[in-house]
Amino acid sequence: MGFVDALLPYPSLGIDTAVFIYHLEGHPTYLPLTQQLFSRVEAGEMSAWTSTITLMEIAVRPYQLNKEDIARKYEALLASFPNLQIADIDRDVARRAAQLRAEFRLRPPDALQVATCLVHRAPLFVTNDHRLRIVRKLIDMIILDDWI
Repeated sequence: MGFVDALLPYPSLGIDTAVFIYHLEGHPTYLPLTQQLFSRVEAGEMSAWTSTITLMEIAVRPYQLNKEDIARKYEALLASFPNLQIADIDRDVARRAAQLRAEFRLRPPDALQVATCLVHRAPLFVTNDHRLRIVRKLIDMIILDDWI
């Protein structure tokens, strides 16, 4: 089974920040996978969720390099990407993230990303953070490294 085949059963999914960064920066190892993923989302074959945490995290490096124009470009790309919902961190997400942190000792950004998916009923989370395997009993997960 290939990477795209693994996505087929899911009408919606959550996407972690690193996946966006790999795609935006054209990471040579992960770009073939991210292109397949984002092509399916863009075509409307599935919907995707991420949280506003992603908007913060993708802008850090450009701001460190004093490239505000790149940070704003990244934000605009995400905000206008078809079939991608950027969820605010509301009370339901914050509460669910607190539960995840309590049960699995996740870092706050990770807990918020996974909680966003759970609250919005996205049954799959795409990441490259191996530490998040611990939440697999709550949500299906694709770790990009497993597909290289």
